[in-house]
Amino acid sequence: MKEGKALLRSRMKWVGLVGLVLSAFSLFVHFLLARFTEDGFSEYQSSITIFSWRPIFEPSDISRTSPLYRRLWGPVGQLESLHPDANPRGYYAAGPIAQTNGYIFVRIQGGFHEIRSSICDVVVVSRFLNATLVVPEIQQTTSKKGISSQFKSFAYLYNEDEFMAALAKDVNIVRTLPKSLKSARRNKEIPVFRVPYSASPYYYLHNVLPILIKHSVVELVVSDGGCLQAILPSHLEEYQRLRCRVAFHALRFREDVQELATKILHRLRASGRPFIAFAPGMTRDALAYHGCSELFQDVHSELIQHRRTWMRKRGIIKGQLSVNSAKQRLKGSCPLTPEEVGILLRAYGYRWDTIIYLAGGEVFGGQRTLIPLHGMFENVVDRTSLSTVWELSRIYGREANLDEIYPRAPAATQVEMKLDAWKNSGPRPHPLPPPPARPKTYNIEGWWGWVAESDNEPESTVVELRTNAHKLLWEAIDYMVCVEADVFIPGFDHDGKGHPNFASLVMGHRLYQSAASKTYRPDRLEVVRLLEEIRSHIYHANHTWLTSIRRNLRSSLIDGLIEASNKSKSSSFLSHPVPECSCLRPDSGETSSNASSPSVHWQVQAALGVIHGCPAWMDGEKSSSSREKENEEDVDENDPSSSGLFFQHPGSHDVGGEDANLKEESQFEDQEEDGGD
Repeated sequence: MKEGKALLRSRMKWVGLVGLVLSAFSLFVHFLLARFTEDGFSEYQSSITIFSWRPIFEPSDISRTSPLYRRLWGPVGQLESLHPDANPRGYYAAGPIAQTNGYIFVRIQGGFHEIRSSICDVVVVSRFLNATLVVPEIQQTTSKKGISSQFKSFAYLYNEDEFMAALAKDVNIVRTLPKSLKSARRNKEIPVFRVPYSASPYYYLHNVLPILIKHSVVELVVSDGGCLQAILPSHLEEYQRLRCRVAFHALRFREDVQELATKILHRLRASGRPFIAFAPGMTRDALAYHGCSELFQDVHSELIQHRRTWMRKRGIIKGQLSVNSAKQRLKGSCPLTPEEVGILLRAYGYRWDTIIYLAGGEVFGGQRTLIPLHGMFENVVDRTSLSTVWELSRIYGREANLDEIYPRAPAATQVEMKLDAWKNSGPRPHPLPPPPARPKTYNIEGWWGWVAESDNEPESTVVELRTNAHKLLWEAIDYMVCVEADVFIPGFDHDGKGHPNFASLVMGHRLYQSAASKTYRPDRLEVVRLLEEIRSHIYHANHTWLTSIRRNLRSSLIDGLIEASNKSKSSSFLSHPVPECSCLRPDSGETSSNASSPSVHWQVQAALGVIHGCPAWMDGEKSSSSREKENEEDVDENDPSSSGLFFQHPGSHDVGGEDANLKEESQFEDQEEDGGD
């Protein structure tokens, strides 16, 4: 008996030991898998946001043939005859000359929209100087910033092979300099030009070309988002079409970035419903440049003022440090906030369950700035809510875990500020920073970090530099989604240097690719004036105000486009590539459908300057939009049911709220369809 009990205990011990070993092995395997997939605990936690839920889109209950649907989502009838045409029209050599004047090596600095504009310009400059272009180097994506080593510079964002193949008939392009010139560049023996923004073609003829011929190579440093003037002389019009071929055909994103953007588009359209893309444009640099710090009533105001001080020191801003933000806003010089854009869309007739895709790499102020928009629209989504952490990590490539090597929090201050010095430090931009006794934390959104400790902004950490590189990929995804969106609306169309921004490039691409797609260009001056009229009762607007908002937003589809031809185009050709890259294809059915439409169409086309007819091969193609003409006369701007502007959507705790509210919205839409009173 005793031997049997001893044997049983021995077996139990072995079973327990084997269980412990297997448990330890399982934990080890799980740890390796987490490291292998680059979804470590720290990165997973950092990706969680307040609104990271996965939305479930219900099918639309609005008929696609109804006047209401056409008003909200249909094409702009006056622009349906405009079609893309960037092919050469006059005399243009079929291919680049084999014997060139030398090599142009380019280093491009800046964000997404600056890189895209600069690449188009340097291709045109290379053709203009009959030079061989080396694939441009994007300074935002170098190995020292901690990004994956499997991507190199230009290839981090764009597809090199497609870029070179698409422009083979226009410019000689090579991947790298010859060995002899590489060593000369390493030894800093080749001439370098830090080219000015929007330089004239004659700057390159008189300054760059002689040096290029003499040394066989020059290096151009482009930092302001463009190195060639937007509007070229009429005899150089073919170079404008070359810009369009670069921007809209040759610049394709990396294959895996395109795949993820396509997946997000499929998920957005899975329910068969249209969606709106919204680019806020509320970056810290833009707010600082235009003097809009007082849109925020906390530490963000001081962060913006710090940036404005930095801009003044470098000559980016010539004006005063302190600016009356209220006056700037009333002049239309500040971005529309997400709340204001939400009010515009609800006033125009978009329902609470409309899908809104939030684009752009940064919304200064963080998620709390977006809370009012989420309150008005239930389905506000972005790339993080329509993709997984693993899918986003894949496009970054294999990267080291910098959180372990470089902690996010900076080292503790060596010498603490004395309390007396803090009390007597004199006036500072409001709000006053906390006294030294209060603990200070650091966060990239700016909550009480260096603001309270120093007047100098700290150098970016390696983690932040990597994030800046990731932003290029985020904006590439957003760019593709915005171009394909059913409706696009920008909150702001200028960047931190007064130049056209991400939203401007999107609007230009949509104008080229599908001019009739709904793209609102709100008149901020008029919108702010209308919002100020009902500031005290903004969520219960009256009938007259609602009519004014609808007229303003509707007119922005055409009037805003014509205004852009005078304002935006002078700063960036890609923001308004008409008429150089567009052609007219008259629709035989337009006269019968609406007797007044031909004259209206010709007025718009004359205002935009489009006179070139489309080539014959386009005549056989009938766009689907031409079969469903938008009848602008169906719009009822005098709808009397405007007292309850923002209907309470289902999900309210009120008894019977869902049925009553749905009925009210249904009546509202029926009156729109019938023409109202």
